Amino acid sequence: MIFVNTDMANSFKYKESQLQVGDTITIDYRIKEADNKERIQQFQGILIAIKGTTLETKMITVRKLSKSGVGVERIFPLQSPFVASIKLDKKSTYQKAKLYFLENLSDQDLRQKLYKQNKSSSKKHVTHKSSSHKKEAAK
Repeated sequence: MIFVNTDMANSFKYKESQLQVGDTITIDYRIKEADNKERIQQFQGILIAIKGTTLETKMITVRKLSKSGVGVERIFPLQSPFVASIKLDKKSTYQKAKLYFLENLSDQDLRQKLYKQNKSSSKKHVTHKSSSHKKEAAK
């Protein structure tokens, strides 16, 4: 069962997991072959876009890098009977609605942008007195 979050255009709920743009997901997709044979193919990549307004028209675009280094994008309709399952592999901290700029980034730059850690800043604010206060104190 798919639940659509109407508040945010960059996230939706699929079964038990909340998915948003930038997450790394694995989609199990049923493929029919000859002689009524069926197999499940896994497509693992980064969720770069969510399209559609209603439950029937909701589609996601997933991008992955193949072994040869070529980027592959695939669009999956969520209501398709061929989508067996969607699993969340890695949660992202990115907040944009579409991630089409990922096409021009290297792997290292991509990881830095999508999965940066929120570190609490322990830097103390040091206030410096202006030079006029120092001159008055010297008098």
